[in-house]
Amino acid sequence: MSANALMSLGIRAMNANYAALQATGHNIANANTEGYSRQSVVLETNGGQFTGAGFFGKGVNVATVQRAHSEFLTREAATSKSVAAADEARSAQLTQLEKVFPLGEAGLGYAASQMFNALVDVANKPSDTSSRQVVLARAGEFASKLATAGGQIETLQRGVTEELKASVTQANMLATRVAELNQRIASATGSGQTPNDLLDQRDQAISELSAYVQVTRIDAGDGTVSLFVGGGQKLVLAGQATPLVTVPDSYDATKLQLGVNDSGSLRMLSQELLTGGSIAGLMRFQNEDLVAARNQLGQLAAAVAGSVNRQQALGLDGSQPPGSGAPLLAVGAPRVLPASGNSGGGNVSISVAEPTELQASDYELLADPSLPAGSYTLTRLSDGSTQTVSNGSVVDGMRITIGAPAPAANDRFLLQPVAMAAVSASLAMENTRGLAAASPVAATFDVDNIGTASVGSLSATAVNAAAAPLTATITFTDDVGSYSWELRDASNALVRSGTGSWSAGNPIRSDAWTPATPAQRYDWALELNGVPRSGDVLTVGATPFPASDNGNARAMMALGEAGLVGQRTVGGTVVPGASVTDAYANMLAEIGVRVQGAELAAQQSSAIAEQADADLQSKVGVNLDEEAARLIQFQQSYQAAAKMLQVAQSLFDTLLQAAG
Repeated sequence: MSANALMSLGIRAMNANYAALQATGHNIANANTEGYSRQSVVLETNGGQFTGAGFFGKGVNVATVQRAHSEFLTREAATSKSVAAADEARSAQLTQLEKVFPLGEAGLGYAASQMFNALVDVANKPSDTSSRQVVLARAGEFASKLATAGGQIETLQRGVTEELKASVTQANMLATRVAELNQRIASATGSGQTPNDLLDQRDQAISELSAYVQVTRIDAGDGTVSLFVGGGQKLVLAGQATPLVTVPDSYDATKLQLGVNDSGSLRMLSQELLTGGSIAGLMRFQNEDLVAARNQLGQLAAAVAGSVNRQQALGLDGSQPPGSGAPLLAVGAPRVLPASGNSGGGNVSISVAEPTELQASDYELLADPSLPAGSYTLTRLSDGSTQTVSNGSVVDGMRITIGAPAPAANDRFLLQPVAMAAVSASLAMENTRGLAAASPVAATFDVDNIGTASVGSLSATAVNAAAAPLTATITFTDDVGSYSWELRDASNALVRSGTGSWSAGNPIRSDAWTPATPAQRYDWALELNGVPRSGDVLTVGATPFPASDNGNARAMMALGEAGLVGQRTVGGTVVPGASVTDAYANMLAEIGVRVQGAELAAQQSSAIAEQADADLQSKVGVNLDEEAARLIQFQQSYQAAAKMLQVAQSLFDTLLQAAG
């Protein structure tokens, strides 16, 4: 073996260790570079040279530079990061939503109770102007809090809209970055070597992209990767990126939906297919949490305003002469939103038929061609229940009106009976005399009565302003509640008569009597305290002194504890709703459950994402202690190789001297 061969061995050893030192230095320099994977030099022997004395090695070659990589851990880290981002985005928005509904004296429940409590003073002093003014002030505060909460919900919606647009912009930039890196990687891979730094950059771009939208990754043989979203829609295919786009909701332009623009062809991505990324979290908040909160708030607003205004209309105000009470509160009207893809101009509208039966939900009306003409499918979106309706149908307290022109086949309409009720809430009355404290009817008991019966409460239940008032005389015929009744007009002429039965806890209702023409101007409900005896007589007629009567004020007071919100009829049985304060408490509880659930999900998914990233870094990350040890190792190897060159040079010089 010649000195030249020994020198060649030394040079190869120096080059190999220099390459290892270079890779180690690269690792140390990028120890804090996000997405960087540790690199190492792969060495291989240079083969052997045959001699009569055997094979002598010819040194070492640098085969390649290899990066530490785990396809499984990389995918797991990106997926868990995507889920965590979705949970964190929703949790952050729900935390803001929770602030819309404060507790205590700042809350809607307290404001509503203050409004009803203020009626106590009016009931005690019906003609007192200051007491009436307090009622108007408290009603105004309640309406203001409704409008404020409704406005804050709309502000949250606008914020979500802007955040969705910004997130889609960032996602598209990252998708374009992946496509560009695909092209560079494919070009570099053609040389036969792996472009490690480019691969790291691409993995990092995909990881950052996963924080906005969860992607499915498929690797190709040429080194490129393809990314798909929403169950198979292409986002990146080799060197081409397909942009995500936000489009207005088919019903409500203030809301956004997500799609992909594939060469001018728009393909929508349903929320159900968006399983991860902040965009998915924002979409879920927009389409579920915000809708539920808006409808619950609107349900409370519409139920309270509708019930109070209806009771106002059944009383007499402080004008001279007294008139029927005007509305005290105003709320936003129900609305119908046609789908943007409808082919016809169908005339569909809704109105409130019974405010206490309104539900916290939107509805979809479909002109189903499989149904007979004039019939339509109505879906309650809160629970997915469906039923067939037609013009004039009353469902969940709303009346559906379908006029001309009728909707075309497959046309769809979004019905929102309560969604906009709160945002437009206001005080509808300024004049204190407009408060209808007096009941239009009053009861008197015959002085010769021997029973203990007295008026528990008496309130009007319906009004027919076109008819003349009638006087009802009730005569009890036994000691167990049986009675006969007569209705007479102003001339004392008998209009109609009949019999009935009273029992404790059940009111005597004039609307239960067989109707006749002309109808009584006011229907009423009378609750008795005590027990009537046979022969006892009571009379219900027009209130003789409205200015001092408090019957309707008491009836409005009772609304504060009545089940006004969310009453339902199930199988012919009426299921009472919740009181105003209970309804608000239920709203707070549901939002609280959503917030706690989202926070827990965010904590869990964040912990999983952190662990997945830690597992990945343990595999591919740079450990400075290890790199420092390698640095010393390769330095010593390099020095040894240099010493080998010195020895080879010395031998060569000796040979030259010997030859001379």
